[in-house]
Amino acid sequence: MSQKLYVGNLPFGASEEALKNLFAEAGTVESVKIITDTYSGRSRGFGFVEMASKEEGEKAISLLNGKTFMERALVVNEAKPQKKKGGEFRGGRRDRDR
Repeated sequence: MSQKLYVGNLPFGASEEALKNLFAEAGTVESVKIITDTYSGRSRGFGFVEMASKEEGEKAISLLNGKTFMERALVVNEAKPQKKKGGEFRGGRRDRDR
């Protein structure tokens, strides 16, 4: 079973390929995604790496958390489950309801 990792404090110039090569030291990397700003396309400074197994994920955390990458100390830990967005749409403006 794979393990998804959160990677924070990424340099803005980091590429997904460079991140994949870095995490390959710990094991098989299944996917890499650097989160970018919708409007500017610039990196938001964090991303996610999916390792092939939980053991490789734990190894990546122990090897890379705090490690300097492109002059920045990485923050690496297990990703938390994504919360569902949305909810009930109420519509309208409040001041019109009066």
